[in-house]
Amino acid sequence: MNAITGFFMAWGMFLAVPCPCKRWDESARPYMLASLPLIGCMTGALWWAAGAWLRPLLPNAVAALLMAVLPWLVTGFIHLDGYMDVCDAVLSRRDLARRRQILKDPHCGAFGVVAMVLLALAQWSFFFGAGIESYLPLLALPVASRACAALAVRHLRPMEGSQYENMAVKGVCFTALPAILLAVSVVAPLLFWHSAAPLAAAAVYALCLFYGYRQLDGMSGDVSGFALTLGELAGVAVLCLVG
Repeated sequence: MNAITGFFMAWGMFLAVPCPCKRWDESARPYMLASLPLIGCMTGALWWAAGAWLRPLLPNAVAALLMAVLPWLVTGFIHLDGYMDVCDAVLSRRDLARRRQILKDPHCGAFGVVAMVLLALAQWSFFFGAGIESYLPLLALPVASRACAALAVRHLRPMEGSQYENMAVKGVCFTALPAILLAVSVVAPLLFWHSAAPLAAAAVYALCLFYGYRQLDGMSGDVSGFALTLGELAGVAVLCLVG
């Protein structure tokens, strides 16, 4: 029962799509994190459907805009919030204590705004200039990035004051499911669609996570959102430029 509750908790928190079963149980929070790759499945399905069915009906510039912003709309911009917060903190080049203060500041700074503009332009440009033969890798791309996020929360030391600080995430199952889905989401596209887009998303997630973790000395939802956003941008770049 906790596993089902955790899935719907993850749906309600990480998706803007209306959740049919709104439930919350603190004891199911670890299951919520383990369900992140399943939320990626839903995000990827909507992303693929938009590319396969809606894009051919729209002008190229509008279609590229739809493809660029759809994963952000579907998730209610929750990961972009972390991306902008981390950019504000890290790009300030202050000492650790000050970087953490900036990270927690609810106001948006200039570095976050500039970083968001560059991110949006990059994602739109990739889709606008690409001649994508198949959108199928988009099914797996969000799964790979969210499986990485689930594993990172499971194994990395939480930042002081993070929502993960007092949460014990123990047990093999909380590692096994994300690890299996990560492997499937990376290997299947390579074998069946000859696409390295999900692999690129996972690899860049890991690199950005390492950078954010080192810069802020701990793991948090903002750090994960930062790494996830840039990881998915890398996946989009590989899909649009390489296939």
